[in-house]
Formats: sequence, structure tokens, C-alpha cells
Amino acid sequence: MRVVEILLVEAPHKPGNMAKVLAVLGNLDVTVEGLNAVRRLDKDTIWEITIEYDDTLNIDDLIEQINQLPETVMVGKSDRVFNRHKGGKIQMTSRIAINSLEILRDVYTPGVARVCEAIKENPEKIKDYTNIQNTVAIVTNGTAILGLGDIGAEAGLPVMEGKAAILSELVELSGVPILLDTKDSLKIIKTVEAIAPSFGAILLEDIRAPECFEIEDELIQRLNKPVFHDDQHGTAIVVLAALLSATKQTGVNIKSCIFAQIGLGAAGIGICSLMRDYGVKEVLGTDIDQDAMLRLSDLGGQPLGLAELMSKADIVVATTGVKGLIKPEMVREGQIIMALTNPDPEIEPTVAIEQGARFATCGKIVNNMLAFPGLFRGTLDAGVKEISHEMRIAAAETLSALAKDDALVPSALNKTAHLAVAKAVYNAAVKAR
Repeated sequence: MRVVEILLVEAPHKPGNMAKVLAVLGNLDVTVEGLNAVRRLDKDTIWEITIEYDDTLNIDDLIEQINQLPETVMVGKSDRVFNRHKGGKIQMTSRIAINSLEILRDVYTPGVARVCEAIKENPEKIKDYTNIQNTVAIVTNGTAILGLGDIGAEAGLPVMEGKAAILSELVELSGVPILLDTKDSLKIIKTVEAIAPSFGAILLEDIRAPECFEIEDELIQRLNKPVFHDDQHGTAIVVLAALLSATKQTGVNIKSCIFAQIGLGAAGIGICSLMRDYGVKEVLGTDIDQDAMLRLSDLGGQPLGLAELMSKADIVVATTGVKGLIKPEMVREGQIIMALTNPDPEIEPTVAIEQGARFATCGKIVNNMLAFPGLFRGTLDAGVKEISHEMRIAAAETLSALAKDDALVPSALNKTAHLAVAKAVYNAAVKAR
């Protein structure tokens, strides 16, 4: 794992002294992300150095080597990531300033009783007179957190807060983390069903496969509001968007290609499902888990071994978590390859290109953040009860269309892109009513 920290180093204000500090960092395979002189003393300068390094590095060794330089001393350090998490990343605030007795009586008792009675008489009015259509439950049991695995719901809370912060910042939705201390699928289903009236939509997050499939399917059946498992469908939307861009750049018709998915976990199954929905007629897949292979068959895909799959496929997407799984000799000339495992892909894009691939990329471009904010904004604005494959495809096509020059998708921080996705999803939802 890469760690970002800020060092404060006091060094003599003489030519070459900072170069010596940077040399120490370079020798230890540390990346310098920022360098700023924050204070000039009589003979010395205090430098703020932002660094990124692998967590296997002994930071005490780095500090010792800096302190051994002539007249140089590290006077402090801070962890930028932990600093930004201090106190949490989200909070709930009032949209109305309660600064008079009149306002208090309107928003609370006795005035609020009239609104409660109105909703009792017409339940649809809850969408007009509460924040429910701007509120998303972000539900996890912590069994598949990022690349960390089963670390528990509480340890996964920073990820859920991150999702909530993104929803708030980009599309003005309120995300509420819901942590469930259970691995029992039925308990999760019943719990989410019980709390669902509080929310406009349910975002399932970082729940391991295969339980995630059962949980999502059952909640879609039980609830009259949108349910979306981001690890499956968010990933699939961004992958489809990237493939639409890649095939356009290479002059390939994606629907006539043989598509292959290596790794049939939550993301892999979601990708295969969306490819089938998009109209790709031949979908191949492989996984070491035979139950996953059966799940692919149920979707209409064809399970194969890795070598045979690579020999047949025109487009290959890999989401296995296994570095170097795709051997160079497996690459067939003209293939499009997306090896999406981070930080080390199943095959390096440069190696795939050298072996004859027409196009190759890695997981740095596939970020679920591009899909879920606009998808939920458009879904809630449309007031529909389910997220259809037409809505997912609309999101993917929009992201591809917004990619500039040789990019596969727009920047994850492009707010205009998220709002465009929301509009496209809204239009697709309204059209299907």
C-alpha cells in the first residue's frame, strides 16, 4: 500500500543542501509529490516535503538518514490521509436556519404535525416534504473492503464516509453509512428491508461474493425503491464506457466481438451481465471457483479455461487480483486488453502491446466514482423503483461520449460529467415508464 506523508525538514540555506535530502528520498524509492519552502530562518530554511512511499519502508530509517546529513534535521511530520479523516468526513446539517421561535414552531412541534398528517393521507407526499428523495443508505458488512478483504464493517466505515462525501459534493445527495455486524445474508436482507423507509435508495457496498448476489436480488424483489450493488454494476458501467471508447478509437464493433472476462467475482459477473444486456452476443469467462462458472452459464455466458479463453477472445477484461496472471505468450494479435487489478495488473499494458495487442490499459482508469453519483441522482429524480439495464447503459454511453481526445472516460472530478450522467439516466428512466 502506498502511504502519503508530509515531512518538515530544517536545512541550511546553501546551494545543494536540499538536493542531498532529495537524494536520500530517491535512494529509498520514495516519490516526492510536493516541495515548498514554508519558513526562512536566519541561516536555515524549513521545507515542507510531501512524499509517497510503500508501506514496507521503515520510516524511522528514512528519518535517521535525513538527520545524518550535515546541519539538517527533520522537525516534524504528518500523515495527510489521516489528517483529512480526523473527525470523520461527513456530517448532517440543517437546510433551514432555526433562528426564531416562529421557525422552530413550523419545522418542529406544533407545525410539523400537519405535514405528518398530510403524508399519512397521501404517502407520496413524503417525497415533497422530506429529504428522502435526496438520501441514500450506504450499506456494508465489511466483508470485501476495497482490496483489503474481510476487515469488518467498522474498519470499512472510512470507505462508506468517502462514498457519502462524493455523493454530497458531486450531486448533492445525502449518503448515510449503515454498518451491519453480520455475515448472515438473510439478516442483512431483513435489516435493510426494515430500515428502507428512511431512504430514497439503497447502495450496497463491499459485500463479498457470492452473498452479494443473493442480497441484491432479494432486496430488489422486496423493496419498492432502487437497490444497487456498486461493486458489480458501478464497475461494469465504467468498464463498458472505457470499452466503448477503446473500440471506437480502434475501429472495432463491440457487439460483434468475442468478449472474455477473467475473474467472475462481483465485478466480473456485473461486467458480463452488462455486456450481455448491451448486445454482445458471445461472452466468455473463467474463474477458479466452479460456482462462479455456473453463475456465468446462468447469465448466458460460456465458461472456459484461461488458455482457451485467451486464444478466442477479441476483448479481454481481467479483475482477478492476481499480478501477472496473463502471460505474455497468451496475448493474441489484435486483442483489446484491460487488466484492471490495482496496483499490479494481470499483465502490464506495455507488455501486452509488445505482444501484439491492439489496445491495452490497466485499472487506473476504471473508477466506480464515475458511475454511482450520477446514476443515483438521475434515478431519484426520476422517481423510479428499479435501476434498469437501459439506465446503466445510458450512464456508460454518456461517460464514453464525454471522454476527451485519447482518454477512455472523463475525469472522476468532472462535475459536469456526473450531472450529464444523471440527466441521461433520468431520461432513460422516464422513457421506460
